[in-house]
Amino acid sequence: MAPKRPEGAGAFPKPVESPAPKPPNPEQLYAALDLGTNSCRMLIAQPKGNQFHVVDSYSKSVQLGTGLESTGKLSRGSMHRTIQALKTCQQKLRRHKVKRMRLVATEACRRARNSRDFMAKVKRETGLQLDIIAPEEEARLAVISCAPLVSTKTEQLLVVDIGGGSTELVWLDLSGVPHHDRPKSIMRLHTGFHQIDSPFPSAKVVDWISVPLGVVTLKDQFEDVEDDAARFALMSWFFEENLAEFSPYQNEQSREHFQIVGTSGTVTTVAASHLGLKRYDRTKVDGLRMSSEQIDRVIRDYLSLGPEGRRRDPRIGQDRQALIMSGSAILQALMRTWPTDKLSVADRGLREGLLYAQMSADGVLEDGAF
Repeated sequence: MAPKRPEGAGAFPKPVESPAPKPPNPEQLYAALDLGTNSCRMLIAQPKGNQFHVVDSYSKSVQLGTGLESTGKLSRGSMHRTIQALKTCQQKLRRHKVKRMRLVATEACRRARNSRDFMAKVKRETGLQLDIIAPEEEARLAVISCAPLVSTKTEQLLVVDIGGGSTELVWLDLSGVPHHDRPKSIMRLHTGFHQIDSPFPSAKVVDWISVPLGVVTLKDQFEDVEDDAARFALMSWFFEENLAEFSPYQNEQSREHFQIVGTSGTVTTVAASHLGLKRYDRTKVDGLRMSSEQIDRVIRDYLSLGPEGRRRDPRIGQDRQALIMSGSAILQALMRTWPTDKLSVADRGLREGLLYAQMSADGVLEDGAF
């Protein structure tokens, strides 16, 4: 006698449907767009506690600064690529109905003779109004973005932002701020580097500099040098020469309680190479601390690979391979100059700084430890 078939056997299982995520309220959304010498990047986010939650993002290598070093102008091709990317950004902003936004352009547009015409063309073809910000604001926003990575034990802080067309360095003295309040004191810099009559103990900006050399502009300076290792050495030396006027506490530098935070595609690529990541993972890179020895080991590996090897290396990626050695030259010069053998890696930058600054000014971020 055949066994009785259980009741319901063969029936299709009922699907368990999870509710669709509730779309964010447009009234709570903020956007930040950073148009740099090499990339166009945007974040759309909403405040969440003392941080923010990213709703949408965009990043595209547009190479806006291609040829700028030799001609002093933005080329027709680079402007076309950039406007196509900005049209995508505009579509995202419209789809999410974002009302609060800050859209900025940096070094390439600061330097180009035809940048005013380009900004007018952007407005005409995309409807987006971009502000060309000064180097001081760019430096300040980079510092704000890194606030959550600052240790409460840090008394002297150097934040370095290696961009496509320029590199910003800001030295802060946090020794007069209570330990628990040090990251928060950096966030308050959204009102400016020089805060007057603040009721809170504030981070003191000792010195800052914007060096008009980034991964693109430094590479362009030495394109005529054929030998790979010689070109790298010359780039590193030349960048260090341009740091001569930036020397806070030159005669009394101490490794104790000093922290350097580096933010850029170069820094995160070096960190990913150190970790051996075949696919980039922000959660493993952001906040990582690397020693000078580990950084040097990665850079020596890049040099031994040569241009062809770097082009094929999945850790570097096609977008970054042409610029990784100029960025590494800047990074090596910085680690040689300052009194530390550790670097905190920040996968964050202008966009995050723009979001924090807007949200802090509106008072929508909660207090508390990061």
